[in-house]
Amino acid sequence: MNATEPTITITAETTLRPTLGDMNSIVCFRALVVGIEKTMGVAAANVTLRAAGRARGQGLVGDLGLTGAGPEDPSEAATLLTAALGADGTRLCKVDKVTRDGDTWRVYAAETICSAGEAPGSSRELSFTFGALHGAIEALYGIKLRGKQVGSVLRGDDHDIIELVPR
Repeated sequence: MNATEPTITITAETTLRPTLGDMNSIVCFRALVVGIEKTMGVAAANVTLRAAGRARGQGLVGDLGLTGAGPEDPSEAATLLTAALGADGTRLCKVDKVTRDGDTWRVYAAETICSAGEAPGSSRELSFTFGALHGAIEALYGIKLRGKQVGSVLRGDDHDIIELVPR
């Protein structure tokens, strides 16, 4: 990044729970997802979790003061997203790559909370993680997008990959 582009700092300060810290376990998150799926059905749960993730992604970008400040080079967006969502941030996932080909964006994520612990070959799709990445890209670049998952570590790909196009 050059000096005129935004940088972010994520701190690991505990602000909400002084003893346990602000993060929770994958096991508890997954139990929440499965419970929602059992209550609402998989399709409705997926819509709900993606919407929640999208709001979180947009909110996170806003909290960091980066709304509309997406770097011209999409690879730099991957660096910003990994800082916010990776090991030094919320630990939702690593974003290894963001590409843009015309109006089509692709986000390549690894170690996603949605795929963690799933059996190889599982049909599970990204839900909350998908939404968070979708919302973050929308907020960074000030655009409205729709998307689909086009790759999965559960089905042989190196990354969970989402593709986003203008609405």
